[in-house]
Amino acid sequence: MKDTVIQGKFNFEDMVQALCSVDQSLSQQTVKAININLTMRNWIIGMYISEYERVGTDRAKYGDLLMDTLSEKLINNGLSRCDRRELYRYCKFYQIYPQIVESLTPQFVPEMKLIPVKKQKKMESVTPQLMIPVKNLIEKLSFTHFAELIEIDDVSKRLYYEHECIRGNWSVRELERQINSLYYERLGLSTNKKKLVGLVSKKAEQNKPELVIRDPYVFEFLGLKPKEVVKESDLESALLDKLQEFLLELGYGFCFEARQKRINIGGEYCFVDLVFYHRVLKCHVLVELKADKFKHENVSQLNTYVNWYKKCEMTKGDNPPIGILLCTQKNHEMVEFALAGMDNKLFVKKYQLELPKKKEITKFLKGK
Repeated sequence: MKDTVIQGKFNFEDMVQALCSVDQSLSQQTVKAININLTMRNWIIGMYISEYERVGTDRAKYGDLLMDTLSEKLINNGLSRCDRRELYRYCKFYQIYPQIVESLTPQFVPEMKLIPVKKQKKMESVTPQLMIPVKNLIEKLSFTHFAELIEIDDVSKRLYYEHECIRGNWSVRELERQINSLYYERLGLSTNKKKLVGLVSKKAEQNKPELVIRDPYVFEFLGLKPKEVVKESDLESALLDKLQEFLLELGYGFCFEARQKRINIGGEYCFVDLVFYHRVLKCHVLVELKADKFKHENVSQLNTYVNWYKKCEMTKGDNPPIGILLCTQKNHEMVEFALAGMDNKLFVKKYQLELPKKKEITKFLKGK
């Protein structure tokens, strides 16, 4: 029998630590490979479309309908994330990051057979020494990071966020938060820049494999469904299981439609806990369950979902959708101010008669 690869003595704790280290290392390598492939896939899609618009022999045939026609064709062929908006995003990605062509390896070159690959020019407005090597860009940043970065028109500003993202191993959510909080602009105005950078670094949310795998681009690229990867806490998940059964058992006309219903609002994905259609009220009923005390942002979140359903899902003969927010505790004064100014037509008498009674909902929550 040949010698094993393990040499020397080791105890149980050594084995546990070694296995944890192996799991973490291989998980990170998997995430890295997925991110690179997804980034290159989207860049190549953008390249093909951009080059087709420039030199395609029959491009005049499609004109302004090119993106719509292409989107329909790709989706029918099973490609994910290829709606019209995404195709424009991939083109923009290709145009803003032409240097990614340098990362084309033999793995990707066969996919480029229709178009001769040419060396792209460097960005003229940036000092070459400040640019991040392409290898670092595609290894350290996911495509969802790039989706945020390409919305920044100022080249220097975008470059700064690239550096900070990689240096701090920022999650996509952290990058978005810093852009929205005008971190770059605040740094320019700050008299103590090191202190500001230190504060941001201390509070920044770092990227983790589990966060990346929940990325909508990633799980669609892998052929996964949202419900397979977008998980709540065990408590919320158990409550939703029971709530779904509870509402259906009431027999008030609830027809179950979806759980963790994914909706796209301006390119951002949101998830509604439970969606029913009420056959008596002739409207959608959206249910959000929070295994926590009431917070005013809960109302804003649910109101956003209700408004989206009103605009995008209502059909002829439907009444406006309504929302039900369930929390474990509520601050009556906070609820009063949170609801002030919202559309009270949601609470018409008919709804109150047909929906579950407050006493029944309270009993359900107490019995969790």
